[in-house]
Amino acid sequence: MRKLLVLLSAVAFVVAFTVPAMSADWSFYGSSRMETFMYDVTPAGANPTSDDDLAWNLQGNSRIGADVKAGAVSGRFEYGSTPNLRLLYGAWNFGGGTLSLGQMYTPLFSIYSNQVGAGDNDLVTYGAIYAGRKPAIQLAMGPLKIALVQPNAVNIDPAVAAGYSIATGTIVAVPASGTFTDTDTSMPKLEVSYGFKAGPVSLKPMLGYQSYDVVKANDAGESVDSYILGISYNAGFGALYVKGDVYMGQNVANYGFLQDADGSADWDGTKVVDNDSMGFNLIVGFKASDMITVEAGYGSVSSELDLPGTYEDEANSYYVNATINLAKGCFIVPEIGKLDHADQIENGVKTEQGDTTYFGAKWQINF
Repeated sequence: MRKLLVLLSAVAFVVAFTVPAMSADWSFYGSSRMETFMYDVTPAGANPTSDDDLAWNLQGNSRIGADVKAGAVSGRFEYGSTPNLRLLYGAWNFGGGTLSLGQMYTPLFSIYSNQVGAGDNDLVTYGAIYAGRKPAIQLAMGPLKIALVQPNAVNIDPAVAAGYSIATGTIVAVPASGTFTDTDTSMPKLEVSYGFKAGPVSLKPMLGYQSYDVVKANDAGESVDSYILGISYNAGFGALYVKGDVYMGQNVANYGFLQDADGSADWDGTKVVDNDSMGFNLIVGFKASDMITVEAGYGSVSSELDLPGTYEDEANSYYVNATINLAKGCFIVPEIGKLDHADQIENGVKTEQGDTTYFGAKWQINF
């Protein structure tokens, strides 16, 4: 009996000193989101026939996750309902800054829109600055963020598009096969952002850069260089707010940047042909009360290949909605809007690429 008491005392002693060192604060969270919209899809081409479809889906960006903190070290994970890994990273606050490792939102990020149609589209692909949640090593020192991000080396092909799939409830990228047999990378993407305030306006300049080679058999390779330079703004005037961003870029689709206008580099038979893009968002909202906020938004993107002929593409989207708070963490957002793929011009020939008009509501409960 005495030996048992000694053993239990020893175990208790070890546990008493081990548990504090291993303990961490876990804060779980979740978000359930339902999409209840009617979509009127007009396909591309002459004399198209529109198609009406009801989307009654659990959105793919419904999620569950947790924030974890243990002293100077913290972390976060988040899974979507498809299921898919959205976030998984750790962070170390060393006093002068924070070092983060894992899959995260990178510095090239500016989403101010509350567009809820097309599965919480948020004007992504229509002017929002968004390079995705990617594996990265990031250093944050106050408002400055510098990150080395997983590269996105893809074959050269102009037929890369992003669109909304009603069947899956997600934005999907649809790449076609390229003319080269391989891609070579030697460095990650570099992304930098710096947030600051100028009177009532918050501003955040952002920069992303990537370079890699596309190669054929017995070919030394051709460099594909991409950059994105943008700035976001957020101004509040009492109950009224104005938000948005503007950017310009080169070969943004090769970078992995989501844009509805074709932003892919091309090949003219002898050299890489760069594709120049521009985009912007403008969001205006008014908080009528603690229960209702009204918002309208517009986004536009355009691109042009550096070829002797003309190859231009454009797209835009707009919406009006109202966020109605039913209870804490529970709200509904009725919305009407349009996703317009607009025109593509090739050697002076204009092609209408179709559009989608929608109306309905998003239902959301955060827990």
